[in-house]
Amino acid sequence: MTDETTGSTASPGPKRRFGVATLGLVALLSAAVATSVTLLLPQAWRAGARGRAGTEHAAPGGGAAVLYQCPMHPSIVQDHPSTCPICGMKLLLVDKVLPLEQGRPQTTTPTSPTPPQDASGHQDPAGLVTVEIDPRRQQLIGLQTTEVREGPVGGSWRTVARVAIDETRVRRVNLKVAGFVERVYANFVGKRVLRGDPLFTIYSPELLATQQDYLLALKTRRALASGGGAAESDGDALVAAARRRLTLWDVPAAELDRLASTLQPTRTLTIYSPVAGVLTKKDLVEGMPLAAGATPYEIVDLSTVWVLAEVYESELRFVKEGMRATLTLHAFPGRVFESQVLFIDPLLDPQTRTVKVRLTAANPTLELRPELFGEVVLHATPRRGLSIPPDALIDAGGASLVFVALGDGRFQPRELRLGERDAASVEVISGLVAGEHVVTRANFLIDSESRLRAALVELSAGAPPGPRAQPP
Repeated sequence: MTDETTGSTASPGPKRRFGVATLGLVALLSAAVATSVTLLLPQAWRAGARGRAGTEHAAPGGGAAVLYQCPMHPSIVQDHPSTCPICGMKLLLVDKVLPLEQGRPQTTTPTSPTPPQDASGHQDPAGLVTVEIDPRRQQLIGLQTTEVREGPVGGSWRTVARVAIDETRVRRVNLKVAGFVERVYANFVGKRVLRGDPLFTIYSPELLATQQDYLLALKTRRALASGGGAAESDGDALVAAARRRLTLWDVPAAELDRLASTLQPTRTLTIYSPVAGVLTKKDLVEGMPLAAGATPYEIVDLSTVWVLAEVYESELRFVKEGMRATLTLHAFPGRVFESQVLFIDPLLDPQTRTVKVRLTAANPTLELRPELFGEVVLHATPRRGLSIPPDALIDAGGASLVFVALGDGRFQPRELRLGERDAASVEVISGLVAGEHVVTRANFLIDSESRLRAALVELSAGAPPGPRAQPP
């Protein structure tokens, strides 16, 4: 500007300096707006980058922008260090970026709604897609895999069991003639007795009279035998009748022979144990009267016991009579007892939906005490097949899924048909081949990410929503 009075050029005034500052402020605001627009780009664009390792924006100068991504939720992408708003984890720096094309990040995620197939011809299940995870993220989430093995499968089922008395080996000692208890030998419950051991003695007036009748019959037969003729046969009939009466009262044959040789009746009768076992009932004391038909003792032979188990209806078809089984008890850790299926209940328990199975087990040392609890493993003939650990399975609304490691950080979802299972393995009928590797840890995280990816694919492809229900 030229001064009119002097004609010299004046220095810039305050008004011109204010204009330069204004231009600088406008430039800063423009840069901020550009950064905000970049941050507001749809996250679906950023989540579609290959390998989910990150997305790249082209900087105005042609360079790559630095991005940060959540390792658990790949859709969360920021251009500055932060934390995930979903899980709170720290965002990781993305190593690889893709160039920006026409203001949008490129994506290698397929946009076709049709599930892709891998080289083996397996098709991704509906709502899931194959995902890629770099080694760094695999270590972060604790991902582990195991090999699909071929070998013997099936043939064994485990269930709870209880030791019980063999009901066919219970014996009650009854009294066939009335009397009074003179002496008790087996005097407490739990006492072990052998076959032929004395239990108690009784005095019976009726028994004493019958002995005298037997002695009288013997003397009569001798008298008739001296006369000869048909009378001798009558004497034999009298002796046989008296002797049989004493035999029916459980008088031992040795006692009858002694009576015939000495011709002296005994005042008491000793009752002996008919079997070897353990006393489970004692209902007498010395001096008490006993009526005919009383059962003062119950003896159980515990050399063989029953094992009562329950089998679910879904496993009932595998259980057969005569099947080998092994029993383990909490009372004897590490011990295995052999047993065998003896009987399968024809009725189903409507409350537990199980069928009772009765097994038999030898018990020569009497260690298998009734009412002990344990587990029974029923063994059948195994067959060859594929098996995986139960940890690899994901229950997806009636379908069983696994994630197969394809290599190079790629994991593909597979739907399986399963067979028999136990606590250690699950039989695979179809969906896998021997030698493949399936994810056993962090598979639920991969499942969530696969479903998220599938949803993003449908959104980017513009898949139309499902048909609406027509009003009636």
